[in-house]
This record gives sequence, C-alpha cells and structure tokens, in this order.
Amino acid sequence: MTDIEETVTDSIEAAPIDTADDLTLVKKMQDGRDQIVAEIQKVIIGQVDVIDELLIALFAGGHCLITGVPGLAKTLLIKTVADILQVDFSRIQFTPDLMPADVVGAEIVEEKDGNRVLKFVKGPIFTNILLADEINRTPPKTQSSLLEAMEERQVTAAGVTHPMSAPFFVLATQNPIELEGTYPLPEAQLDRFMFKIELGYLTEEDEVKVVSSTTQTNDTALSHPLSGEDILEFQRIARQVPAAEAVIQYAVRLVHATRPQSENAPQFIKDWVSWGAGIRASQNLILAGKVRALLLGRYNVSYGDVRALAPSVLRHRVLLNFHAEAERITTDDVVKRLLDEVPEPSSNL
Repeated sequence: MTDIEETVTDSIEAAPIDTADDLTLVKKMQDGRDQIVAEIQKVIIGQVDVIDELLIALFAGGHCLITGVPGLAKTLLIKTVADILQVDFSRIQFTPDLMPADVVGAEIVEEKDGNRVLKFVKGPIFTNILLADEINRTPPKTQSSLLEAMEERQVTAAGVTHPMSAPFFVLATQNPIELEGTYPLPEAQLDRFMFKIELGYLTEEDEVKVVSSTTQTNDTALSHPLSGEDILEFQRIARQVPAAEAVIQYAVRLVHATRPQSENAPQFIKDWVSWGAGIRASQNLILAGKVRALLLGRYNVSYGDVRALAPSVLRHRVLLNFHAEAERITTDDVVKRLLDEVPEPSSNL
C-alpha cells in the first residue's frame, strides 16, 4: 500500500479471516487496489484520496456522488475505472427533458406469430457501472427512476420486476457552482449514495503534468487486473471483517449527534442543522470501514476508519438550516466539529 497509509493506534486485536482462501482473497484485493490505482494514474493525475474513496465504495458495493467544478476529470475518472474493470458500462447525460423511460426502459408493441405483444426494452440502467452525468440537471421525477435500482438492485416496470446485473454501481457527477437549470437531489436520492466525494483543484505541479500530457500525442493502453466477479468476491469478504461493538457504538453516536431532535445533540447541531443523517449513514460508516481496514492490512474496523470516512458519508446527509447558511457554515465544518466533540466509547480500541 503506497497511497493509503496511517499509523494505527486505535484498532482492536486482529481477528483472522476464516480460511486460507479468504486470506488469499484479501491479498488479491490489496494487490488489485494497487494495480487499479496504477492504471488510473496513467490517465488521471493527482486526486489520490478521491481514487481511494471511490475504490472503497466499489469494493463495499456502494454508490458514489462525485462533485467538482468543470474540468476536474470527474467523468473521465469514472469511465477509466469502468474500462479497467472490463464490466458493462452505460453513460446517461441527464438533461431537463430526460424521461424515466429513457433511463429504465419501456414497453413496446411488436408482432409475434401474427399477434401483437408487449415487450419490455431495457434502458441504459441495465449495466454494471452507470455514469449518471450531471444528475442534478434532470427533474426529480427522472432522478427518482434510479431509487429502486440503487437500493434493491431491481427495476419494476408495468408490474414486472427485472433484476439488475451484478455488480451494479451508480456513479453520479454534478457541478456545484452552475445552478441555473438544475434540480437539487431529494434527500431520499442522496441517502442512496454511500459517499459524496468532492474533487478539488489540482496542485500547481499536478496541473503542469496534466497540461503537458493532454497537449501531446498520448496513446495510453490500460490493463485489466480485476473483473466484475472479483469485485463481487471483495464485497463478500469485506462483510466478514469484524467490527467491535464499541466501534459500532461510536459510528452510531456520530450519526445520532447529527440529529437536532436528539437529546444528546450538541448545541451547534441544534443551531445549524434542520435534519440529520439516517441509519444508512451508520451502516455505511461500518461497511466502508471494513473495506478500508482490509486495504490497510487489518482485519478489524478501528475508530480511525470511522473518522476518516465520516466526511464523505455524512456531508450529503446533513441538511443545514438558514442560520448555518447565513454564517457560511458548510456540512464539512459541521462534521469536523462533530469529530472533535463526540467522544469515543470508553475503551482501549
């Protein structure tokens, strides 16, 4: 592991994965992660933390919402990941006139043996990786066409349920500064995303590399170290990683503290937050923490995993009120303060 590093001082005693086959699979996950990062970096300069979190979500089976100003390679990053994994890939450019049938599919009438029958034609959502490009440019009616697929891995049309292929990920992008003609994602839609990842500007050194590499002939050939079947195996093994009750309690305590209705919510939460995070936030903190632990060579979830993942898990699940906006408080400010003020359970973990 070269790009993900930490000094572990707050983890529990390692609990081994059950079998030699499981240990081999964990090693394959770690090596595969390094190989994927190396391939991505042939195309994407910098954004190391973003790549790490995106791979954690994929290995955990979660969806990602990626936010950043234009020109930061959001779309290119997702297309590169899909290419490396050699899975089915669909891109939908979300626009104001996009309809749910353009996403899910529709029934058409066709002739069969002299009779007219209805046939369901699958839409682009039936894929392994779906790039929902500029997802906030389409009305909520069309945004909501993703809800069932994201949560239940199936689509219901005309009373018939159609299962999705596995693995299935929705990787959505949005532009945070150009709000003309956009539609904010409903809270129910946002809650389906495991992470909201924010891309920032590159350093001057990295930007020089980007300009240099993109203004000359550059034929980059990508290898394919992992398959969709490997990703499914990684999702299975991640769920075998133990999480101590104290670590789960800490994750739940953080999430509960985001809710102004909670008796134990800090005063700044009651002052600045309208609605806090739901139970999916706690689940995602632990599940993503399991993947992060494996990638760091540990067989348990630590407090450090929860703290490291809290911003991406919580920033889209905490709804600020007018007072916070007036004081120019962001959700990242709120999460940072929570991490400073919410105590860990009394333990040596």
